[in-house]
Amino acid sequence: MRRFEGKTIVVTGSGREKGLGQAILQRFADEGANCVVSDLGRPAEHMGAGDIGTTDEMEAVAAELRARGAQVAVIPCDVRSEESCEALAAGAIQAFGSLDIWVNNAGIGYIMKPLLDTSASEWEAVIGVNLTGAFYGTKAAARAMIAAGKGGRVINIASQAAKSGFPHMAPYTASKHGMVGLTRSNAIELGQHGITVNAVCPNHVTTGLGARQNEYFSKLLGFDTVAAYLENMKRKNPMGRPGLGSDTAAACAWLASDDAIYVTGEALNVSGGEEMH
Repeated sequence: MRRFEGKTIVVTGSGREKGLGQAILQRFADEGANCVVSDLGRPAEHMGAGDIGTTDEMEAVAAELRARGAQVAVIPCDVRSEESCEALAAGAIQAFGSLDIWVNNAGIGYIMKPLLDTSASEWEAVIGVNLTGAFYGTKAAARAMIAAGKGGRVINIASQAAKSGFPHMAPYTASKHGMVGLTRSNAIELGQHGITVNAVCPNHVTTGLGARQNEYFSKLLGFDTVAAYLENMKRKNPMGRPGLGSDTAAACAWLASDDAIYVTGEALNVSGGEEMH
């Protein structure tokens, strides 16, 4: 199927190979979309070169998408800046003539510490990227979509942590809960313009970030090995496995399709039954 032929998708935080953002772009590329790869590009406080998509990594993600036959633009963006998000939206339109789908995927999930050891700057970094970034990104996308008058799709990549609490991840859990509230409010306001706003809430996905979480939580929860931790994760899931990037990508593709035109304000669990509310 090429449901998104001629449409343009922007995915923030999509500049890391084997990341969730890349998986989403791969699905849309295979269905004909023009793809905008975007990430921070260079390190910042609490965001080292191993935490973000560097310029070289963004280009590598873009090259893989082009090999799939997609038209691709690479546009760096710091989602903590409203001006940077506006420039990203404008760049997508300049490259491809439209902006149809915007996915707020950029996030920090690698700051894992007990509450009492979490610094103010770490809190601000997580909230700034995960929640404020989605706020600025949605504003930029909505302005462009309203101006074009053709409606559009905004999809927020939340988390199972948007529905349940997790230890040693207070900023992350708070940001993802907040993202669901942002989704609902924005859906109410933007519906009149034909713009749907939804969130996808995946359970654990072993991306590069997910592998770091595996290391941390296997020790925190007293497992002898990461393999034992992962085996326990499989056992407690009704479908018998953790999530895959392709699971989240498939949910995004459905929410962006014409089949989901009347679905908005939802926080869709994609967790193999691990989360059911």
